[in-house]
Amino acid sequence: MRLARRLRAEREPDGLALGRVSVLDRLERDGPATASALAAAERITPQSMARIVRYLAGAGLIERDQDPSDHRAAILRITEEGRELALCDRRQRDAWLSRAMAAHLTEVERDVLLLAARLMDRLAAA
Repeated sequence: MRLARRLRAEREPDGLALGRVSVLDRLERDGPATASALAAAERITPQSMARIVRYLAGAGLIERDQDPSDHRAAILRITEEGRELALCDRRQRDAWLSRAMAAHLTEVERDVLLLAARLMDRLAAA
């Protein structure tokens, strides 16, 4: 949790709210999805997701396409502008993490951390 807070602190102070960036990251990483699927994946209410989607669509960071299997629903996909914003946010955090690891960890510690990250990814996917 402390590391997550520290990484959040490395974000631009006037950047997108973390929940909005999280949705962009998910769409960039996992591809198009419905708002209800995003809400479930982000573990937030559909109403909260609707507000995020309205904002992101209004800002031109995501686009809505009609779901071919359910004409009442929309498929959301990230725009190129949204992708660039998400990648820039991620690059900032990654750059800080790389500098901190190089300055404060030995090569063995970095290898252990890499292994631990793989294990945590497996656990998160379980």
